[in-house]
Amino acid sequence: MRYHIGDLDHQKLRDLYTGMLKPRMIEEKMLILLRQGKISKWFSGIGQEAISVGVTQALKKEEYILPMHRNLGVFTSRNIPLHRLFAQWQGKQSGFTQGRDRSFHFGTQEYRIVGMISHLGPQLGVADGIALADLLGRKKRVTAVFTGEGATSEGDFHEALNIASVWSLPVLFCIENNGYGLSTPTNEQYNCENLADRAKGYGMESRIIDGNNILEVYTKVDELCKAMRKRPRPMLLEFKTFRMRGHEEASGTKYVPEKLMSKWAKQDPIANYEAFLLEEGVISQEEIDNIKAEISEEINENLKMAFDEPPVSFNETKELKEVYQEFDYQHIEPKENSENIRFVDAISQGLEQSMFRHNELIIMGQDIADYGGVFKITEGFTAKFGKSRVRNTPICESGIVSTAMGLSINGMKSVVEMQFADFVSSGFNPIVNYLAKVHYRWNEKADVVIRMPCGGGLGAGPFHSQTNEAWFTKTPGLKVVYPAFPADAKGLLNTAINDPNPVLFFEHKGLYRSIYGDVPKDYYTLPFGKANLLRKGASISIVTYGAGVHWASEVLEKHPNIEADLVDLRTLQPLDMDTVYTSVKKTGKLIILQEDTLFGGIASDISAMVMEECFRYLDAPIKRVGSLETPVPFAKELEENYLPKQRFESALLNLYAY
Repeated sequence: MRYHIGDLDHQKLRDLYTGMLKPRMIEEKMLILLRQGKISKWFSGIGQEAISVGVTQALKKEEYILPMHRNLGVFTSRNIPLHRLFAQWQGKQSGFTQGRDRSFHFGTQEYRIVGMISHLGPQLGVADGIALADLLGRKKRVTAVFTGEGATSEGDFHEALNIASVWSLPVLFCIENNGYGLSTPTNEQYNCENLADRAKGYGMESRIIDGNNILEVYTKVDELCKAMRKRPRPMLLEFKTFRMRGHEEASGTKYVPEKLMSKWAKQDPIANYEAFLLEEGVISQEEIDNIKAEISEEINENLKMAFDEPPVSFNETKELKEVYQEFDYQHIEPKENSENIRFVDAISQGLEQSMFRHNELIIMGQDIADYGGVFKITEGFTAKFGKSRVRNTPICESGIVSTAMGLSINGMKSVVEMQFADFVSSGFNPIVNYLAKVHYRWNEKADVVIRMPCGGGLGAGPFHSQTNEAWFTKTPGLKVVYPAFPADAKGLLNTAINDPNPVLFFEHKGLYRSIYGDVPKDYYTLPFGKANLLRKGASISIVTYGAGVHWASEVLEKHPNIEADLVDLRTLQPLDMDTVYTSVKKTGKLIILQEDTLFGGIASDISAMVMEECFRYLDAPIKRVGSLETPVPFAKELEENYLPKQRFESALLNLYAY
């Protein structure tokens, strides 16, 4: 292995050596503790220390790094207190996730580190968002994100590279090509000679670097970072290295040929670099022994601190409270000067006023810039706010949701428009596994609103008509809003943008241009978790939301003899069950209407909760009404019978007569 010192002084050469030695010695200690049953799992990075340490030392302290399983050197190079790392691995309270997640699945704003999730791919898009925030803030910074060669097969990898290239984002995409994805060798993972070659297809630069040569890693990455800070652009780096231990310790390495293991053992980054430093007279054996003794003492002292800490204690109130970022809702009362406008206009107005109110707010989506989006909600926005804040995106929902998460980490807000709510399935993973869980895991907010044009009745067929709110009401950490009237839509959208938590904001397409209402012209907010009692009656309770509110109103107009409470939920998470309970206790009968297919929908949960809380007040069985258990059909005759409007009228009359 050839080392080129260049203009590095002796102190830097020693720092790089110490930087690699520390994570190696920690790992060796962890392997002992694993065998003793004192930690539960370990993903070894032995043999790959040069990559983590070299990249981290080439970055500035204020620049974000997004590491993976085998990047302990990132954490130690950022000087995270070891007792906190050890507590993290033991599931203790002083760990970064307070026992809620394991190993390196955490982040810390203090040290500008954003840890991985097991789904791997989304963190690449998160790096895009962090870099975008730096670019918009004119901060000359680089963001580094790690991935293994295995995760380069995920769609998120390709989406993230494409976004970074199209938007000229200063992201270092660092591939640690270590030979195996668990037990699958590289020749079964991809069919190109070098992963770095993929950069050409995205119009990006790339480099291949010897990942076991600390001087090559540090000097080349340092040079690239300086260039990227001056002229922002992404860079794909492929570090050639090898995984000397199993994917995790339990899997072993029996599937690896012995000759291959022996070959790479001779290229150990620490042993070779140590021999080089000794030969060059940069360091002495006595100094090496002293460094090892100091690191060993630090490890033992910090381990004792972690072991002495008591096991994490369970507090149900605390656990439930910390699923969401605390939101100090500020109510801004609507003023009297109103205008009668359409539902779609109210959404556009709220979004525009929020853009003026929050300079750090970015809107992203397909065709939303000059074209104004397929529903024209952002028409004219680029003239007012510019294309840097109103951003057309490639067709890559997963990558854009992850980018929104990165913007939030780096201090910005975003609204993402799904062109149709149906397409959210392509971005499902980062929503339910990243945005929803990030605050509970390591106390980080996800300041993201995802707009969801949804619903049937327009003959749009199976892929443009779904109302899929139940996918998200089931996921702790998300908020779900579903207004039925223009004034509610504007006020609730403003609140959603103010809320630091991830919000799925459903907008029924069938209401966009058919429903008018008086909407205050000025900016105002409405609270989440407050249903609206639209009609009062003592005979029966009707609970619904979205288009169901209008269907129910039409049926009640046809049957003025039915004195009903009509409850518009407005938000589904948080859900105002107090209003529902109060109504049911008064009327003794409940019918719940949803546009979604019946099984597994929000109506089922409302029904179950009312049975638990109000059983003794009921005078009849609770009735649920929803769409047929089929995909949404295209033909008018089929769709009309798929939707629950007609069945609701019949069910209401039967329940009223019960």
